[in-house]
Amino acid sequence: MPVCLLVSEDDAHKPIQLHHQQSVILGRGPETKIKDKKCSRDQVELKADCNRGFITVKQLGVNPTNVDNVVVGKGNQAVLHRLLVLTSYKPHVAHLYNQVTIKPGQKLYMVNQMYPYTVKFVEDTSTPRSATELSKPLKRAHQMSSEGNGEKIKSPANKTSTSHTDHHRMSDDSPPPKKTPPSGSDKSESAGHWSQGLKVSMQDPKMQVYKDDRVVVIKDKYPKARYHWLVLPWDSISSLKALRSEHIELLKHMQRVGDQMVQQCPDAHKLSFRLGYHAIPSMSHVHLHVISQDFDSPCLKNKKHWNSFTTDYFVESQDVIAMLEHDGKVTVKEGTSELLKLPLRCHLCRKEQPTIPKLKEHLKTHLPS
Repeated sequence: MPVCLLVSEDDAHKPIQLHHQQSVILGRGPETKIKDKKCSRDQVELKADCNRGFITVKQLGVNPTNVDNVVVGKGNQAVLHRLLVLTSYKPHVAHLYNQVTIKPGQKLYMVNQMYPYTVKFVEDTSTPRSATELSKPLKRAHQMSSEGNGEKIKSPANKTSTSHTDHHRMSDDSPPPKKTPPSGSDKSESAGHWSQGLKVSMQDPKMQVYKDDRVVVIKDKYPKARYHWLVLPWDSISSLKALRSEHIELLKHMQRVGDQMVQQCPDAHKLSFRLGYHAIPSMSHVHLHVISQDFDSPCLKNKKHWNSFTTDYFVESQDVIAMLEHDGKVTVKEGTSELLKLPLRCHLCRKEQPTIPKLKEHLKTHLPS
């Protein structure tokens, strides 16, 4: 299958690869090197069809994105083809249908007729796992039971060992490492920034537990309980705030996959589980936590860890879906971040504990025999 590359005409950075049928959101940030504040961080949403040789471009930012001299417009779409589909370029017809059909070499301007890009399709000669490769069965893979059509890659046992490779150092509720960002970089979104670690882990076959064409399940690198998985969509969705009504079915699928992980857990008969999202996650890319309620893990080390899973900071999966169905978006209550500072209380009996070690000792009294 050909590989789609988004190439900066200004040669500002290396070509950005767009995987087949995976949405990618680009704008101001380290990937494009764009610092112009008129360009939104989420300026455009791109999705490549590498088989048919085109990408769809959706404008998300307020200021205009152009394909040549035609404004895509917020909410509209433009289609970039490597083959000329129309015999002549007719922007007035394209405008009526909210799409433009063009050949490679014509330009996509990220914002305000600036920052031009072209699209190229080249044959894939690389070895990294592409979207196509991810869809193929692994040698050790076998099918999940129940209604799952994806691949169960490893035993769902989630050991609390921290001996994994450190391509990112943080769990999504851990504090960021104290590093000084490189000169000229975006503080919050540098290319190797810890907050982007999930995007690396979800592509790592050593971390994958299950995958299908819509989601992948990985073991949390620093689990806060005996069993702690993350369900992530292949589509690039930065946070709960980016969710809209069109994501409802995806989130329902994520919950079904999470439920399947629980059902196949060897200790499911004696442990309870919760499925939910952190209201204000520090790790980029939407992810559903599937976590057992024993909290028996050496990686649970501080008050922030504990309160992020045992207060209203942890939003149930069904509640997120209900908000989308009712409001078309997810709203985080003001002051939610303060919940991380609450006293340490047992999630079962609500008894307050002075320290994490004391809390852990107390939790042992609730563990099943």
